[in-house]
Amino acid sequence: MRAFHRTAFAFAFALTAQAALAADTVAVDTARGVVEVPNQPETVAVFDIAALDTINALGISVAGAPQRLYVDYLENATSNAEPVGSLFEPDFEAINALSPDLIIAGGRSSRQVDALNELAPAIDMTIWGDGLLDQAKARFLAYGKIFGKEAEAQGLADNLDAKVSEIKGQTADAGKALIVLTNGSKVSVYGKDSRFGWLHTELGWAPAIEDVKASTHGEAISFEFIRETNPDWLIVVDRAAAIGQDAALAAETLNNKLVAETTAWKSGQVIYLNAAKVYIAAGGYQSTMDTLDALSSALQKNN
Repeated sequence: MRAFHRTAFAFAFALTAQAALAADTVAVDTARGVVEVPNQPETVAVFDIAALDTINALGISVAGAPQRLYVDYLENATSNAEPVGSLFEPDFEAINALSPDLIIAGGRSSRQVDALNELAPAIDMTIWGDGLLDQAKARFLAYGKIFGKEAEAQGLADNLDAKVSEIKGQTADAGKALIVLTNGSKVSVYGKDSRFGWLHTELGWAPAIEDVKASTHGEAISFEFIRETNPDWLIVVDRAAAIGQDAALAAETLNNKLVAETTAWKSGQVIYLNAAKVYIAAGGYQSTMDTLDALSSALQKNN
C-alpha cells in the first residue's frame, strides 16, 4: 500500500513539475520559426529598434538597449536601461553582467543571435521585405504572448488593420507613386519587391514603374529617370537623415529642373517620410502608425 502511495505521489509530482515547466515558457513565432522563450521575463535586453518600439507601446520596460537608437521618440523608453552595445555589435561583457532572462534581436543585429544565445535565450524578430505589415502584426502578438499582454497586443493589431483599411480607400484612385531614397546627392528607386514595397503591395498604391531591380539599397537612378517616369506621387526617404549623417537633405537633392517637371512636383504631391521611423524602426507599432498617418494626411490634403 505504501509502495502504491509512493508511486502515486511520484506521478503527481512529475505532472506538477511538467506543468510548472510548461508555465515557464511560451512558444512564439520568430523570424526563425516557432521558438520556446521564457514566459513573462523580467530582465530583457533588446537590440532591435522595431521590437523596442512595440514593446514600449505595450507598456513594458527593458533593462538593456543599444547605446544609439537613431529615433528620438524612444529615448524615454531606454532612460533607465543599461547600454549593451550597438545595433551591430553587442557588448557581451555588459550583457553578461546584466544577466537577462531574454534577449530580443533582429534586423541589423540578427547575425548576432547565435552568439547572444550563449549568454541567455535569444530570439530573432527581424521584419523584412514583402508583407511587412503582416510580419509586424505577428510580432505584436508574439510580444503580447511573451509578456502576458495578449489583449493589448491584439488591440495594436486591430488599430493597424483599421488604419490600413482607411488608406486603401484613399490610394485606390490616388494615381501612381514612385518610392525614392536619397543619400546625399545620390538617389535610388524602390519597387514592389523592395524593403519599402509594402507601400504598394499592402496599401494598394499603384507603382509608377513595375520593373525595378530588388536590392537592399535600391536601384540607382538619375533625375532624368524620375522625369521620364513622371509619377503622380513621390514618396521620399532620406537615408542620410535616418542614420544621422551630415549630408544634403532630400528636399535639396530633389529640388532641380528635371524633378520639377513631374506631375508629383507640380501638384505638391511629394511626401517626405520620417526617415528614421521607416528606415530604422520599420515594423514597430509606433513608427508604422506614424508613417501611415503621414501618408493618410498627405492623401487627404491633396484629394
